[in-house]
Amino acid sequence: MLIVKTGLLFILTALAEIAGCYLPYLVLREQRSHWLLVPGVASLVIFAWLLTFHPAAAGRTYAAYGGVYICVALAWLALVDGVALTRWDITGGIVALAGMVIIVCQPS
Repeated sequence: MLIVKTGLLFILTALAEIAGCYLPYLVLREQRSHWLLVPGVASLVIFAWLLTFHPAAAGRTYAAYGGVYICVALAWLALVDGVALTRWDITGGIVALAGMVIIVCQPS
């Protein structure tokens, strides 16, 4: 159960981080309303807050989180940006998740 809970926490954390970076991108690169910076900042605050809930040592947590972040970013690319993923994207995501599993499942 802890693995499922941690996995969901990783996904929520990644979504908050990506949204917090994507909204300023829209303002700066796509000339969208500056009001998007408000939810962007709020999203980054939520991202930092969510990081405090991860159960393991910070360095190891961030290393494992990186694999999930990569996969969530690829899903964002496909679902939000509408860019079709290539087999290279998918393979890279699988490799990143494999690295995360190695980090998380190491012997005590």
